[in-house]
Amino acid sequence: MSARKVRLEQLADRGNRKAHIALRLVNAPNNFLSTVQIGITLIGILSGALGGTTLAQRLKPVFDGIPSVQPYSEGISVVIVVTFITYLSLVLGELLPKRIALNAPEQIACMVAQPMRLLSRLTAPLVHVLGGSTDALLKLIGISASDEPNLTEEELKVLLRQGAESGVLEEVEHKIVQRVFRAGRSAPSSPS
Repeated sequence: MSARKVRLEQLADRGNRKAHIALRLVNAPNNFLSTVQIGITLIGILSGALGGTTLAQRLKPVFDGIPSVQPYSEGISVVIVVTFITYLSLVLGELLPKRIALNAPEQIACMVAQPMRLLSRLTAPLVHVLGGSTDALLKLIGISASDEPNLTEEELKVLLRQGAESGVLEEVEHKIVQRVFRAGRSAPSSPS
């Protein structure tokens, strides 16, 4: 979601097939988010089932050997396993991947585009139900799709200033673009 659409379009125009797939995912956020949520939920269910039945049962004998906690060994084992799995899920399943993606959003988007498309196709009926439900609830609470442009003039000016400050744009180039904006505001509007 943090991948810049413009950058993905540039990559797709250069023939990058994965960027083209990533663009299709970005242009259908409802399907993309539903697919991501299905993946996260499946991993959560599988890790919970594995942890609750397998790991906790393997840890229980350790506490059974301690007389003072033996009556609580099953509960202690479950709490430890759930805490450990939750920690791993948060760090390895959420925080670390998001931080990696924020460092190289377009490359990561291209890398995961095909697996995400495959998961979306495999779970298409469920993705359709989730997306439709989300759309219906948004409509019910009065939220519609934003008609705000992808990039406003003010955001463009900030990007240009940042480009000049970082050296991507020469100072003279930045000044030329600023003059274009000023000229656009002062030019008389033509009759339609």
